[in-house]
Amino acid sequence: MGKEELQKITDSVIDKTLFCTKEVLTAEETARYMGISKSYLYKLTMRGEIPHYKPMGKMVYFNRAEVEEWLQQNRCATATEISDRVNKILMEKGGKR
Repeated sequence: MGKEELQKITDSVIDKTLFCTKEVLTAEETARYMGISKSYLYKLTMRGEIPHYKPMGKMVYFNRAEVEEWLQQNRCATATEISDRVNKILMEKGGKR
């Protein structure tokens, strides 16, 4: 294993450890964590769509827990959950006749 390859593996382990333990992330770390480009992340901040902090007016920081919560918004129901809701509504309407 070459020195470069070993460095890449080391960097990857460090990144993953930081994402799991670090509470405040930079824009670059947040973009990598989310799997999006930094420019798209900045677009989300400019639109006010993602929670973020600007303690010094220019640098942007993100709370990892808030990012995770934001990512899990607007959950899409499974086909089974939708079917269960439909059946429940049909049963309720059937009993009110």
